[in-house]
Amino acid sequence: MNKFTSLAVAGAAALAMSAPAAAEQYYGFSNVSVNYLDWTDKAEDRASFGGKKDFYYIELEGGAGFSWGDVYGFFDIENPHNLGDEDAGARGFRIATKGSIAVNLGSSNWNLYGHAYHFEDTGFSDTNVVLGTSYDYFTDFGFWFKPFIGAHIENQTFAGNGFNGYMAGWVLGYDFQMGGQKFSVSNWHETEFGRKDQFRSGADGRELDSVGHNGAVALWWHLPNSITTGIQYRYYDQKLGDANYGDALIYTLKYNF
Repeated sequence: MNKFTSLAVAGAAALAMSAPAAAEQYYGFSNVSVNYLDWTDKAEDRASFGGKKDFYYIELEGGAGFSWGDVYGFFDIENPHNLGDEDAGARGFRIATKGSIAVNLGSSNWNLYGHAYHFEDTGFSDTNVVLGTSYDYFTDFGFWFKPFIGAHIENQTFAGNGFNGYMAGWVLGYDFQMGGQKFSVSNWHETEFGRKDQFRSGADGRELDSVGHNGAVALWWHLPNSITTGIQYRYYDQKLGDANYGDALIYTLKYNF
């Protein structure tokens, strides 16, 4: 991570920590989960570099909303059972982490927005910082929607560091009940556009398009005793170093603190 990226990540963290201690908190959540990601056969066959392997991961996740804005973050440990095994290949130990912050612009629903995502594998790392604006939309019937757009700065082991176009996306959710049970659906999505040539080389050397997509759609079942289980449809296109479309199912079991 170079000096500029480090300052951007540190700045977002400092902004979150410097929020007024007396700020009113509207919501908060945290959980730990065990997940299994199962690539579809088509995704494994289409993978242009032969690196698609199913894997387990453990995730710590949390977020909170305040009168000044909101914060969110997660920390993933992929293939924890293969820590220290340098011959594990595509099933090797990896980490992924993300932090985001949205600071209200006055009394409007617009925010100053920033997020930083970091992925690290043996001999490879990739850090993405997005700085821009977001919007909050909430309803009285359980639906919420938070789109964002911003400039994209990337620092990658093989491609180097620099401005890499723009990113737009959203997170959304809907809470509902059925048969006396609590459920929710959620979706996160990211579209990168205007990507620079230096960041468009795939893992097999093929050039990715200037536009790429990444996201997941999930159905959650909220059980008693702080347990949540769910299934996610994970998708990408011209992303993750692969000049193809790929998808997977993720099976999740969470404990909510």
